[in-house]
Order: sequence, then structure tokens, then C-alpha cells
Amino acid sequence: MNNEHSENENHQEGETAADLSTQEAAPDLAPENTEAATAGTPEGEAISLETMQAELDRFRDLAARSAADFENYRKRVAREREDALKANTSAILSRLLPVLDNFELGLQAARNEGSEGVVIGFEIVSRQLADFMAGSGVEVIDAVGQPFDPNLHDALGQEASDTVPEGEVIRQTRKGYKLKDRLIRPANVFVSKGPATPAS
Repeated sequence: MNNEHSENENHQEGETAADLSTQEAAPDLAPENTEAATAGTPEGEAISLETMQAELDRFRDLAARSAADFENYRKRVAREREDALKANTSAILSRLLPVLDNFELGLQAARNEGSEGVVIGFEIVSRQLADFMAGSGVEVIDAVGQPFDPNLHDALGQEASDTVPEGEVIRQTRKGYKLKDRLIRPANVFVSKGPATPAS
């Protein structure tokens, strides 16, 4: 009986030791289970949504910047193209202006000689040239009677006048031209200096 009693005590001690071992091991699993549970909580979902929203805002900002850069590039290219076109047109017209001057001299000579047929022919061509210049954006600078403007007029001298106020263009010896806002050639003019001073 002593042997049976000893075996029962040993069996109970073994079960007690096993229970203690199980209780000590159980807390080691708690942190892992806690982290796994937190991942599925609303807090974890909120963090994920905040990250996604931040990335979305970043891409929107990048897209807006790219669109603005492209628009600026498009405007700059258009402006450079327009400036180049103006420069090329201005260079061509500058070479054409002496031909126009000589043509107008020929028209004036035909009028003075009274050759009606020749005058009509000159005037037809003159209107065609005027239409071509206007269609190209060229504007004639009509200086007579206008205040002298050094940006548009090239003063060749001053003349006394009882009818034209001082500082106004009294006569023009050569037409001026401009291409929109670009001056091609200033007008050659004489400027009034007012009434002549009477001799004392």
C-alpha cells in the first residue's frame, strides 16, 4: 500500500508541475494575439486611410504642378513663335519698303504728267499693295498734324508755321511703318516751331 500511495503522490505532483508549466507558457502568447487583434481594429484602419489620403493628395499636387508647367511651356513656345514670325516679317518688309517708296514716286510722276491710263494702272497696284500690307499686320504711320513722337518719328528739322502749333509735325518726307507693336521704320518729318519771330 505504501507503494501505491507513493505512486499516487508522484502522479499528483506531475500533474501539478504540468499545470504550472502551462500557466507560465500562456502569457508568452498574449502579445502576439494582441498585435494580431489590433491590426483589424478601427484604429489600424484609420492609419491606413490616412496614409492613402496623404498619397492621394501628393499625387494631386504633382498633377497640378505638371499641368501648370505644361501650360507655361505652351505659352512660352507660342510667344517665341510669334516673336520669330514678327522678326522675319519685319526683315522682309524692311527690304520691301524702298520698292514701295519708288513706286509711290512713280505714281506721283504719272499724276503730274496727266497720263490717265498709267495713273489708273498705278493706283490699282497701289491698292493691292496697301491691302497686302494691311493683311500682313503692317500699319502706316501718318505723322502730319500729329504731335512729334520720337518713338515713331525721325525729325529732320523744324519749320516756322502760323497755322501748325509748335511741336506738331508740319510735313512728312517719308512714310513710316510699324508691324503691330514693332516699329519697322520711323517717319521722316519736319516739326513746327510755331509762328516766326518778327524781325526787330
